[in-house]
Amino acid sequence: MARRPKRPGGRVSQRSGEPPSKPSTKKAETQPTASQKIYEAEVLPGMAPFATAELRALGAKLLRKSDDALLFEHHGSRRELLSLRRCVAVFVVIGFDLPRPKALLGHAHLSRLIAAVGDVRREAPAGAYQGFRFGAAGSDSPAFRRLAEALSAASGLPERADGDLLLRVRPGSRGGWEVLLRLTPRPLSARDWRVCNRPGGLNATVAVAAHDMLRTAATDRYLNLMCGSGTLLIERGLAGRWSRGVGVDLDPEALACAKANLAGAGLAARAELLPADATALPFESASFDRLSADLPWGDAVGRHRDNSELYPRFLTESARVASKGARMVAITHELRLFEAAVAGQSGWRAANTVRVFHGGHRPGLYLLERAG
Repeated sequence: MARRPKRPGGRVSQRSGEPPSKPSTKKAETQPTASQKIYEAEVLPGMAPFATAELRALGAKLLRKSDDALLFEHHGSRRELLSLRRCVAVFVVIGFDLPRPKALLGHAHLSRLIAAVGDVRREAPAGAYQGFRFGAAGSDSPAFRRLAEALSAASGLPERADGDLLLRVRPGSRGGWEVLLRLTPRPLSARDWRVCNRPGGLNATVAVAAHDMLRTAATDRYLNLMCGSGTLLIERGLAGRWSRGVGVDLDPEALACAKANLAGAGLAARAELLPADATALPFESASFDRLSADLPWGDAVGRHRDNSELYPRFLTESARVASKGARMVAITHELRLFEAAVAGQSGWRAANTVRVFHGGHRPGLYLLERAG
């Protein structure tokens, strides 16, 4: 797993389709103590501005920011953190004033660690955790082996290579050592609604960022072109009401996968799925206000040679069905090809681009506005 928007009512503020302004990078953190509620959010590189605004909407205080992690203080309910949609995962951070990890075996430190593990397990449904694992350099050392035995004896959980209770151990930023406990058995980005996967599927946190850029509203007529397994369509539906939500794809297997995922998300009655070519859509002109597409990149899906023909035709047809003032986010790693295609047509104008790390690539989220 790669390590990688406060507005009244807790909504993410996106006034221009750009990611939120960058917070100060001034270091304000202190070594976590027993009385502090310190957490770390893991994010995909490029997603930090969106995740920062989401945390601040919950009242969290940002302590430190890097490209793939946000350290923050939060005194609200821990369950609030489990609803974060722009973070890959969230960990509680426990600081220990000790010279080396071996000292975690001391009675006071070990008791505190075991109690923290119990707190995390109590937040989850019974039986959610089947085992634990360490994410730490030297996790095969004798000290870690003894620590694993002690944790297993106290918790009743075995240590397993695929353990869903993840403990990261690292040096503290101001001395000592820190243990980070993931708050959920699976990453937050691994959505419960996903019962069907497709090659090249979009990370759900990226889909949420795309809709932040679109500035969605309850009056939207929303179209997800080349919907694949339905990630963009589903994340938009879960974000709030729409006037209409439609996903189209030419591949019957993709539509079947999207249908299963829509059912898993409880959106089957609210969304439409249609077999349609994104370059020849069965809709009247000006039918949609917000559009999205995770385009084939020529990697897991599609080929570069085909994309050179597809992209211009896609832009022309999507502009035809877009209403006056419509916005669209198109996601692709074929950066030069897509930018050339946008420059060569008159239906859309480029408004903003955000780069994220996704699946070993750094695709662009291109925000386009309907021109003319």
